[in-house]
Amino acid sequence: MKGFFGKKTEKIFDLHNLELDKLALYVLPRFVFEIIRKYFRLDVEGLENVPSRGRAIVLPNHSGWTGLDAVMIGNEIFKQKHRVPRVLAHKAWFLGDIKMVSVKMGMIEASTENALRYLKKNNVVVLFPEGEYGNFKPSSERYHLQEFKRGFVRMALATGAPIIPTLVIGAEESNINLASLKFAKYLKGQIIPIPLNVLPLPAKWKIKFLPPIRFSEYSPKDAENGELVHNLAAEVQAKMQSALNEELKHRKWVYFPPEETNLRA
Repeated sequence: MKGFFGKKTEKIFDLHNLELDKLALYVLPRFVFEIIRKYFRLDVEGLENVPSRGRAIVLPNHSGWTGLDAVMIGNEIFKQKHRVPRVLAHKAWFLGDIKMVSVKMGMIEASTENALRYLKKNNVVVLFPEGEYGNFKPSSERYHLQEFKRGFVRMALATGAPIIPTLVIGAEESNINLASLKFAKYLKGQIIPIPLNVLPLPAKWKIKFLPPIRFSEYSPKDAENGELVHNLAAEVQAKMQSALNEELKHRKWVYFPPEETNLRA
């Protein structure tokens, strides 16, 4: 292909040879995701802790009722590691026409069977142990981890996959949730958020991938030990909560840096 001055220009990407899921993660970041990154002034740390090959469980705190944290984590792993992570997502991402986009972006409906299937194929699986209780919790409880579901421990024990605890900071302030409605009678287990804002506020985001946790001293049979699984899940949650508290302690600003605030005054 020649440019305006007759010189051969570089071909940016070959759409015809890209797989569908890579197409969604390769093309969109150049337009949508990069705009979102700049809007949130995203910082990313610790991506060296995500393996370039082999199975792994990326385990983030869930924050912000939109679920945008899942998309941003998946995009960062794809950009830096050139891997399509399989994100276990809420079933709302698979309703109607949005399902086609979700599947192309590597999302799979959250279930133990789906996670194990992809881990056994040496994929990176992104799993939110708080479930919908994490991102649908009221903003008054922001950065207070909800009780972890214990499936991720069983998956790690059964497959030998390392766990990469991951912190997401900023999404709680971008998407304000006033309260959550829990339907116990007609829609058992369903939670619906009551958001304050639809468009996200420009809070500064940080995603930090912590060093991996391995359960190499245990065997796959230990996945059936309920007490052990419960204790290991509680230990991981405690480590993540401590790391979150430490990060928040050193956070200097949420929406605008002091110098920028002074200019606006």
